[in-house]
Amino acid sequence: MNLPKSEHPRLVIIGGGFAGISLARNLIDLPIQVVMVDKRNYHTFQPLLYQVSTSGLEPDSIAYPIRKIFNKSENIYFRLGEVLSINDQENYIETSIGKIDFDYLAIATGSKTNFFGNKNIEQNAMSMKSVPQALNLRSLILENLEEASITYDEQKRRRLLNFVVAGAGPTGVELSGALAELKNHVVVRDFPDLNLDEIQVHLIEGEDRVLPPMSKKASKNAEKFLRKLGVHIHTNTFVEDYNDFIVETKSGKTFETETFIWSAGVSGAPVDGLKGESLVENFKRYKVNEFNQVKGYEHIFALGDIALMETEDWPDGHPMVAQPAIQQGRHLAKNLKRKLNNKEFIPFSYFDKGTMATVGRNKAVVDLHQLKFGGAFAWFIWMFVHLWFLVGFRNRLVTFMNWVYNYINYDRAARIIVRPFKTKKVEMYDAD
Repeated sequence: MNLPKSEHPRLVIIGGGFAGISLARNLIDLPIQVVMVDKRNYHTFQPLLYQVSTSGLEPDSIAYPIRKIFNKSENIYFRLGEVLSINDQENYIETSIGKIDFDYLAIATGSKTNFFGNKNIEQNAMSMKSVPQALNLRSLILENLEEASITYDEQKRRRLLNFVVAGAGPTGVELSGALAELKNHVVVRDFPDLNLDEIQVHLIEGEDRVLPPMSKKASKNAEKFLRKLGVHIHTNTFVEDYNDFIVETKSGKTFETETFIWSAGVSGAPVDGLKGESLVENFKRYKVNEFNQVKGYEHIFALGDIALMETEDWPDGHPMVAQPAIQQGRHLAKNLKRKLNNKEFIPFSYFDKGTMATVGRNKAVVDLHQLKFGGAFAWFIWMFVHLWFLVGFRNRLVTFMNWVYNYINYDRAARIIVRPFKTKKVEMYDAD
């Protein structure tokens, strides 16, 4: 591995997500060599992936080159590669580009879609955890609309125009709302020959309300907003299978669709090689102490979605969202600074800044401790927070300009099929 020799200890960070970026940013120009390894050369702002998939934003609005983040630092190095395993005896990681030795290791691999062992759903449903997946979904949505506009088969057309989202957490709610707005404001103009009544958006949730992690008031407001947009909500409904374009549920209800989107759960994305007892198998997350040290290790840490830190307030670990990852990364940087100065670690304490979700134009819900509200004001807060946490001034500017354009024109400018997703050819018909 072509890395410069250093008299300082080396910290290897696996993953350039919120946790990894936060940790590295707070170690710039300190007496420690930082090596970040990721299989992609960019950081993704995942909360806005649904806007890429529904043509609201281009991917470069929410992705930022990792090297550009650290191009002015002298102690941080980036390597593009996939981490294959960890050797905890000889302190190195095995990657697709070779071995990298470490003195300290921070695992910030984030999460992946959890299909709960259902192979048909994993193989046939669409998920949305990365920019390529979001682009695939965007292409599929647009291709299905195009195909629906030329087919004479009524059953096939209904299937092409039926959009089903499984999981009514923030991602599912935001995606369903965006699909409904796409129908109401874009499809009506781009596809005047389509019958809008045939375009259906269904949101399926196993719990008894949408947004189960949020307050009941937020759930009630979100459901009201979604229904106003025309989304069909199915609570207490568990998806059992998806095959041959049929979504089957445990209650016997079925949905025929060629666009089935799975947002019903995530699990950690662990790396092979650590002691078995360090991994909580049900969640695929590493058990860590109050210093983010992986169980059984003093020099190996886990941060963000991959870390399960049990506390009195969070007995099942912190929520798998951006804020715990950012705060844990920042805190570990402080502790490593203390380590360099021969001081003891201080325990991590999570500051819950609240939860929010947007449903559509002027429609969002916010839970801020005892303060819970929804509507246009909540939507503006949601916009400000998401703009603030985007990496890079250009990303903030481009995203803001896109949102202003979309707001004024009721439009989504990024509806371009750059790379077709469907492998089968669309059957074309001659006009009568």
